[in-house]
Amino acid sequence: MTPVSLNPADAQRLVADGATLVDIRDADEHAREHIPGALNLPLAGIADMPAPSGPIIFHCRSGMRTAANAARLADAVNGSPSYILAGGIDAWRTEGLPTSVDRRQPLEIMRQVQLVAGGLVLLGVVLGFLTTPIFFGLSALVGGGLMVAGATGWCGMATLLHRLPWNRRTLAA
Repeated sequence: MTPVSLNPADAQRLVADGATLVDIRDADEHAREHIPGALNLPLAGIADMPAPSGPIIFHCRSGMRTAANAARLADAVNGSPSYILAGGIDAWRTEGLPTSVDRRQPLEIMRQVQLVAGGLVLLGVVLGFLTTPIFFGLSALVGGGLMVAGATGWCGMATLLHRLPWNRRTLAA
């Protein structure tokens, strides 16, 4: 059975009545901001979720990941009532409901990839115009890397960024 979509106020009422709120985002996203009391079970390991004892409400950042994986999430709960928080944590925050934010945690890895990739592409273009066209190759290299990441699901830049010192706190958490 496909999970039913809930608005943040209805989700909050269900949680107050004993429903379990499950954050399917990766650990680095959850560490930076999460809904208090939410259990972090990243989507990659959702099939190993313990049998629920009551209703489950799944959420992500914007609601798109949960909606795209609704059938997979429904399978993980083995027939227990399941719901999706419409709009995710973004909608929860917009409604003025509490979130726990830890700004000391690094930005999510994918946001770091977007910032670094965008910066390298821009640098390659600027240097290509101002100095020598060989720097356009930097933009092409980053574009090719992003295409490989999209096609295979493996991102070399994310792997490298994950190992940098400022991201080690999230690995240990």
